[in-house]
Amino acid sequence: MKKICLLIPCYNEEATVAKVVSDFRRCLPEMEIYVYDNNSTDGTAREALGAGARVVAEPAQGKGNVVRSMFRDIDADAYVMVDGDDTYPAEALMRVLQPVLDGRADMVIGDRLSNGSYERENRRNFHSLGNNLVRSAVNRFFGTSLSDIMTGYRAFSRRFVKNFPALSGGFQLETEMTIFALSHHMRIVEVPIDFTERPEGSFSKLSTFRDGAKVLLCIFNMYRHYRPLAFFSWAALLLALFAIAVGVPVVIEYVRFHFVYKVPSAVLASGLFGISVMVFLCGVILDTISHNERAAFERQLKNRNT
Repeated sequence: MKKICLLIPCYNEEATVAKVVSDFRRCLPEMEIYVYDNNSTDGTAREALGAGARVVAEPAQGKGNVVRSMFRDIDADAYVMVDGDDTYPAEALMRVLQPVLDGRADMVIGDRLSNGSYERENRRNFHSLGNNLVRSAVNRFFGTSLSDIMTGYRAFSRRFVKNFPALSGGFQLETEMTIFALSHHMRIVEVPIDFTERPEGSFSKLSTFRDGAKVLLCIFNMYRHYRPLAFFSWAALLLALFAIAVGVPVVIEYVRFHFVYKVPSAVLASGLFGISVMVFLCGVILDTISHNERAAFERQLKNRNT
């Protein structure tokens, strides 16, 4: 029988964590449930223990740090991760988990957006805007059509969990997971779920603008890392256009008077164009390294499966 573990990262979820543990336990009694308490100042750990979960303290603040420890510490055949705020339905557990158990997916996304439940329930308008912005950016960068990039309800194969590096420290983690899976050609399945707003007495830890800025920075860095040729080609093009804008008046002046009066502009244009060439070459080199890295990753996975 396959070992299945439920992972619940928590920070100050005293009001809801016991219900989350109990609801998921009822849906799959044999599943091991881990609550990682991230420096909560309320009774989160006590409530989780009382509900029958295994509680582990994680001192490094931030959801990304918590998940990094979870993935490193816990061994299983299949994993489910859910937030401890009682916004995700335990009843959808097997629908979310089954593609992993069947070997059809390395990551299953609990999609809150395609059925409209997030739009109906969410009371923070800027969060909906942020979700749509991130989804559009990732789909455009990677040529996909995913519906929900930032959901906290996911299932994973062992292969995903033991290879995901978790570089982010905070709530940009979900975006990083999706980009990692796309970049390494892992199988992704989306399963529609119903989202409900937090119950009374439970409060979101997200800062709309601060965490939104972090997510956008994460996308910027992931694009630079996983698509270096495209990233540096755009940077080189912008520099080259600036060089042309500065250099054209110098060329016109030389054609007319056979003398360069705007020497600083000529030097600046030459320097910018030279830098643009170097930036493009950096993109070519980094793209080669990235390609070799992905090839090595695929060989590593094949060797583990033989």
